[in-house]
Amino acid sequence: MTPVRIGTRGSRLALAQAGLVADGLRRLGRAAPIVPISTLGDRDRRRTFAEIGGRGVFVREIEQALLDGAVDVAVHSAKDLTDDEHPDLVFAACLERGDPRDAWCGPARSLDDVPAGARVGTSSLRRTAQLRGLRPDLEVEPIRGNVDTRLRKRSERGLHAVLLAACGLDRLGLEREVGFRFAVATMVPESGQGTIVVQTRRGEEHLVSELDHGPSQRSLLAERTCTRTLAGGCTVPVAAHAEPLADDRWRVRGFIGRVEGSGMLSECAEGDDPVALGSEVAGRLLERGGAELLGAIRA
Repeated sequence: MTPVRIGTRGSRLALAQAGLVADGLRRLGRAAPIVPISTLGDRDRRRTFAEIGGRGVFVREIEQALLDGAVDVAVHSAKDLTDDEHPDLVFAACLERGDPRDAWCGPARSLDDVPAGARVGTSSLRRTAQLRGLRPDLEVEPIRGNVDTRLRKRSERGLHAVLLAACGLDRLGLEREVGFRFAVATMVPESGQGTIVVQTRRGEEHLVSELDHGPSQRSLLAERTCTRTLAGGCTVPVAAHAEPLADDRWRVRGFIGRVEGSGMLSECAEGDDPVALGSEVAGRLLERGGAELLGAIRA
């Protein structure tokens, strides 16, 4: 059979995630060579995500390679995707979701154990807003780079901790770096955090459709519905998380906040249709003052 060429970023985590897709394709009898692709977000390590274009800085070049036929499928961390989907591309599969929570990488075992005035590294406006809302005494400092780089910078800069996605640490075998994991009700994750998306050209979904994990796909769609309604992204502290419950029910959470930690709004709803819940939660947030808050943030 013709090999399925996999396009991905070249970081250690991205290659590990692409390897999971390659393993799945090989189990289906398909050769699956991995093609690393350099992205703007990988090349520009100095500026913040907001300064270099927000969401999409780790995606655009890979999508273009897929459109050009240089690769057959593209593998992304779902949280890196923009809300604007290309009409000629489709999310053909989601692997089963990893841990969606944010991880505190430092010696503390709970937020209560963190000393007053501790210095914490993150470039995520979402994490910054929620952390300052929880602990306004902490000093948040910007930090860029892949997982290994940010862990190294924590030591080099004498930071008490850095905040990272728990799923990435798990996939790299770095669980030992985690002091504790924030409950999703305490720090609402980025939309899609923990989910690996496999993208194809429209009409070629069959290449990877057997790899799709339905509940993870539905969770992602619900979260993207919520953040798209709120028009979120790396330049606005917005978050959404969907999770399946018992008896085919779902819970969806949404969050809007200011980066300085004030004006925090959150909503949660439960029901049978996760996508409808994503829209409902976003609507509630906007009605409670979210529209004015988002307008002030963007002003």
